[in-house]
Amino acid sequence: MPPPADIVKVAIEWPGAFPKLMEIDQKKPLSSIIKEVCEGWSLGNHEIFALQHADVTNFYITEKNRNEIKNGAILRLTASPAQTAQQLHERIQSSSMDAKLEALKDLANSSRDITFAQEFINLDGISLLTQMVESGTERYQKLQKIMKPCFGDMLSFTLTAFVELMDHGIVSWDTFSLAFIKKIASYVNKSAMDVAVLQRSLAILESMVLNSHDLYQKVAQEITIGQLIPHLQGVDQDIQTYTIAVINALFLKAPEEKRQEMANILAQKELRGIILSNVIRSNRSINSEMAHQLYVLQVLTFNLLEDRMRTKMDPQDQAQRDIIFELRRIAFDVECEPNNSGSIEKRKSMYTRDYKKLGFINHVNPAVDFTQIPPGMLALDNMLYFAKHQQDAYIRIVLENSSREDKHECPFGRSSIELTKMLCEILKVGELPSETCPDFHPMFFTHDRSFEEFFCICIQLLNKTWKEMRATSEDFNKVMQVVKDQIMRALNTKPNSLDQFKSKLQNLSYTEILKIRQSERMNQEDFQSRPILELREKILPEIMELIKQQRLNRLCEGTCFRKISSRRRQDKFWYCRLSPNHKVLHYGDLEENPQGEVPHDSLQEKLPVADIKAVMTGKDCPHTKEKGALKQNKEVLELAFSVLYESDEYLNFIAPDKHEYCVWTDGLNALLGKEMASELTKSDLDTLLSMEMKLRLLDLENIQIPEVPPPIPKEPSNYDFVYNCK
Repeated sequence: MPPPADIVKVAIEWPGAFPKLMEIDQKKPLSSIIKEVCEGWSLGNHEIFALQHADVTNFYITEKNRNEIKNGAILRLTASPAQTAQQLHERIQSSSMDAKLEALKDLANSSRDITFAQEFINLDGISLLTQMVESGTERYQKLQKIMKPCFGDMLSFTLTAFVELMDHGIVSWDTFSLAFIKKIASYVNKSAMDVAVLQRSLAILESMVLNSHDLYQKVAQEITIGQLIPHLQGVDQDIQTYTIAVINALFLKAPEEKRQEMANILAQKELRGIILSNVIRSNRSINSEMAHQLYVLQVLTFNLLEDRMRTKMDPQDQAQRDIIFELRRIAFDVECEPNNSGSIEKRKSMYTRDYKKLGFINHVNPAVDFTQIPPGMLALDNMLYFAKHQQDAYIRIVLENSSREDKHECPFGRSSIELTKMLCEILKVGELPSETCPDFHPMFFTHDRSFEEFFCICIQLLNKTWKEMRATSEDFNKVMQVVKDQIMRALNTKPNSLDQFKSKLQNLSYTEILKIRQSERMNQEDFQSRPILELREKILPEIMELIKQQRLNRLCEGTCFRKISSRRRQDKFWYCRLSPNHKVLHYGDLEENPQGEVPHDSLQEKLPVADIKAVMTGKDCPHTKEKGALKQNKEVLELAFSVLYESDEYLNFIAPDKHEYCVWTDGLNALLGKEMASELTKSDLDTLLSMEMKLRLLDLENIQIPEVPPPIPKEPSNYDFVYNCK
């Protein structure tokens, strides 16, 4: 007979004694269990003791997390969190350097546990650590020359403990003094600093900037881009990652009017070139965190274009009109005519003719074309850049199209405006960066004006595709769709340079796109005749069952999810998987991202599928309402889902990518007997249905299937016929 569900069999250790095997009744108060354990070893004053997991975490067991204890777990009887916090609070103030170093090392390890952290913070431990950083270190700096390793370790453990304590979100970042900020900044500004100290200092500065507007202003005064640049030129990728994270944080929190100024400073310091040579093109592979920080920097850089993208052209602004005049001058090699040359009507007629050749919609006043936002003035900026920096190509495109018949010309002006709008959509200009996306493009780090260069390549592609399609003005939208397809397919190959991107596009001609689309259509072909539709309806349930089984099998394998926090590099992982009998969800926290599956036994929590009431997605999830950053982030909202169980309890998820999101929402809905309605299900259904239909119709190839059954022939005039079966 199996033991009761509330009884857990564990081993409990105590230094100097043999471990005890005992059964813990989860219904009894934790204090009673601790008292019973203490009495077994004849230990009095049980209030000063506690139980903790005897593993790498050493986390304390509390009434809140006691349900995580599993059969066969090894626990340790130890001093209570309050007792340990009090002892460490005293030990880190020891006059002995060795004792102080050992105490700070223990504090750094213990601070990961929120139960201990709360007790230490209640003793004003954060203030003690900041005082040690502000003033206490000055005393040790005198000894630094003779005991440099000891000093570096001591400071490293102090800052590590501080970072771990602050990560629990118990104390506000707004409480720190300018002296503390200056001290942390000084560690970053020093050319030679212990690697661990530098890492923690950069992490602290990033958190300060992201979590407090007041601290952002103070940090921005203490740290300059010039002081951060040398850290990118080293060989330690973690230091490089932390450094780019600080730059991104300063960029993200800077007021709009200062962002362009900061971008100019980054350009002066050649940040892009340094990142390209020391990070992107280094011999080391780029890890996921570095890829994310490069992606954030890419997004923030392109977001500088948002102001121009949302600025309408003022038709009365002479400076803006002069840009259009400059486009005309470069294209047709004409100088501005003096006011007295010819009649006004003649000059107007000449301008109208030229603006028509330039491909503007409004031939009389092309400024009106740029009142649409997006792309606003950004389109005009791109056109001028193309005209000035690739003048031969610009003149060739304009003159080539002006010599064609009206309906066959590719309108340069209209094309440039629509193309700029499309590129802004592709690169998501104006949107906040995702909290998890690692999707950066190396080619955008190869040029200071990468967006403009990107436009120059794409406008030439558009003109080339227009000619290959033999398009007319009625085909404009079709051409734009093909061009977008070409650009997206080339971008998906992640070219390392703009030249590689250009080369990829050369191989994606209109003819090639047609072949690819035809191949895709054949794979997703949907026959419309009635017999085929009937066959499709017959096969559909089988295919849906196949997809359902695949989703459930995938849930049984499990997925590692990330817990989003304000400081992404310190995020914890947790794993969730479905039991083989499809009756229980097993889940639990992990210290690091696992390689392969995590066994059920190591996942502490259980959620019976029978208790699940509903699956919620996107904005309906409670964790997207709690975190302000998530509410603003469209991409994270698209990956969020929650499981509602009991009355108001939730298990909250943020999928690592769209594919996992679809798999899990489909699988959970299948468990609840609801429809699987994700995009992935629709795609899989189309693919599998198409393959199954083709297999079943293989013997009917080249035979036309009629829409209606063939007519029944007339009866024969007589039945006087015999079959000779011999």
